[in-house]
Amino acid sequence: MTDLSGASVEEPDEATMRTILDGLAGADDEHPDVSLTHENGWSLSAFPSGELLWLLWENLDEPDAQPRQIPAVAKDEVLRLFGLLAKGETAEIDRLTAP
Repeated sequence: MTDLSGASVEEPDEATMRTILDGLAGADDEHPDVSLTHENGWSLSAFPSGELLWLLWENLDEPDAQPRQIPAVAKDEVLRLFGLLAKGETAEIDRLTAP
């Protein structure tokens, strides 16, 4: 998982994910997001949007795959989705971002 400053945390637990998400309060134009990337190439990035977050879902290993967005997501839901991705369970995130 990558925090706002670009520091990486290998295999973060839920408390670490929550702390990194809380760091989005300090987001700016240069450091706008935090992300979690699984070894399978799938990445979920969270950006602040008022009281909610919006997410970018993309496969970094597949340059032809179109990134997809999930707007207006509560922090607890983001944590749940990060947890799924950490386990490599991408089907539900795919379903949420399906066109």
